[in-house]
Amino acid sequence: MRKRLDLSLFTFFVLGCVAQAQNMLLPTDNRALFDQPAEFFQFVDRDFEGAKTTPWEGGQFGFVRDPRRLGSRIAYARFHEGLDIKPLQRDARGNPQDEVRAIADGVVMYAAAAANLSNYGRYIVVQHDWGQGPFCSLYAHLAESRVVAGQKVKAGTTLGLLGYTGSGIDQRRAHVHVELNLFLSSRFEAWHAANFATPNHHGVFNGLNLIGLDLQALFLAQHKNPAVTAASAVRATESGYRVAVPGNATMEIVKKYPWLLDGPRPSGKSAGWEVTFSRWGLPLAVKASNIVVSQPTVIWVKDAGIPHYTQTRGCVTGSGSTGKLTAEGLNFVKLVCGWF
Repeated sequence: MRKRLDLSLFTFFVLGCVAQAQNMLLPTDNRALFDQPAEFFQFVDRDFEGAKTTPWEGGQFGFVRDPRRLGSRIAYARFHEGLDIKPLQRDARGNPQDEVRAIADGVVMYAAAAANLSNYGRYIVVQHDWGQGPFCSLYAHLAESRVVAGQKVKAGTTLGLLGYTGSGIDQRRAHVHVELNLFLSSRFEAWHAANFATPNHHGVFNGLNLIGLDLQALFLAQHKNPAVTAASAVRATESGYRVAVPGNATMEIVKKYPWLLDGPRPSGKSAGWEVTFSRWGLPLAVKASNIVVSQPTVIWVKDAGIPHYTQTRGCVTGSGSTGKLTAEGLNFVKLVCGWF
């Protein structure tokens, strides 16, 4: 299990974030996260080396799925971007009855019109303004939605009913999948049109345009210290790789989240940028750079002793201390940095 955040009030002030109190709530009546995680997370079905199991650990945030044996080690190659929370209540037919509620005050930005248009099934996105740029919570696999886009909600407002819509989920594995994300690009639809032949049914609130922070760690950290913020949690996340980006990238991400900027903002056009990402692609820091590149290029990657492809959601290839963006990784960095 990855190391969890234990952030202090000091970290909050060092980041220079003038943030509102967040007071995040768990999205259902299931409170077992803090003392009995096996009763909180919904299990996954696993078939590995001939053994079929149903580990609850697969419902956590992080690289927790699709185990692969790499020599003497077992690596989990598939990243899970949210928390899968199991229901507490079912009716006589086995359908879950748990209400799903907003984790904080905000505005509903998107409520999927249908349940069959993405792996998320029926999902809702709520935007929260904590004085640190837009954070978007996402609630997926809902049986029904009870809010509409544009509606203001309070922490604890009912958004919908827990269900099992979306691909790969059956009644016994009913759950709500919850994420807390940074918003990547207001030009997402143009990026999507250039990279996919399939239609985009969800506008800028397509899941590809939202990148999750470790909500599990943030809940646990805030449980100990309510002063911990989402921004400080992002900045405290372990670095996975760093990319040099051409100076003509728009860097909308810095305009939305100025606390990501390391060092002074350049007065004129920067020769280039360096962007540090977590292993799963969460941008952690951006700084102006004198490194000149013709396209986004990996300049550092953490050596975890396994192929980089396995530990970066397929964005970086290679091993050891060197790496290279894959085609998928290059397209992702273009979206994050506005280089398209």
